[in-house]
Amino acid sequence: MFSTAVEGFALSLGLIVAIGAQNAFVLRQGLLRSHVFVVCLICAISDALLIAAGVLGVGAWLAEFEEGAFWISMAAVAFLVVYGILRVRSALNPEGLTLSEQESGTLGKVAATTLAFTWLNPHVYLDTLVLLGSASSRYEGAEREIFGIGAALASFIFFFSLGYGARLLSPIMENPNAWRYIDGGIAILMFAIAAAIAFPLL
Repeated sequence: MFSTAVEGFALSLGLIVAIGAQNAFVLRQGLLRSHVFVVCLICAISDALLIAAGVLGVGAWLAEFEEGAFWISMAAVAFLVVYGILRVRSALNPEGLTLSEQESGTLGKVAATTLAFTWLNPHVYLDTLVLLGSASSRYEGAEREIFGIGAALASFIFFFSLGYGARLLSPIMENPNAWRYIDGGIAILMFAIAAAIAFPLL
């Protein structure tokens, strides 16, 4: 049972540790110290729900709806482009580079943005519903559940470590010029991911 949980944990961690739009957003919120707990919790719970669905075999059923995948991808592209533009504006505007809570977003706005980064990300469905779901199919009954628990635990540990670990860099991040590079880099990442999602659909 323990080895099954470790396998689920390791596979899940390997899938989510890659730098992506969601992780970049979590890192930025951690640097801003803006609603970090809520952001990490939303990401982790969302992952856990999707992992549970994948382990239960929902991924195979959803794979039949190709049109749904297309519209999710299109919505994700639009969202990433808009967010990338906002980060460009932030990088060009020194007034928006302070670490104050007021300028880092209200709880509702941050929560909504976190949900969008999670549920409009086509890759999260591939990782959780398809890849982890397929990997768990080798197990039966309780072992499959243990695999899913290990995978979900990896998400919780990763997101909370990323969100709160970012605070270790806060002395450097007080410098507005550092935020220029951070927001500029995030903008480039958003545009690159949007292009990667859109290109196969054109």
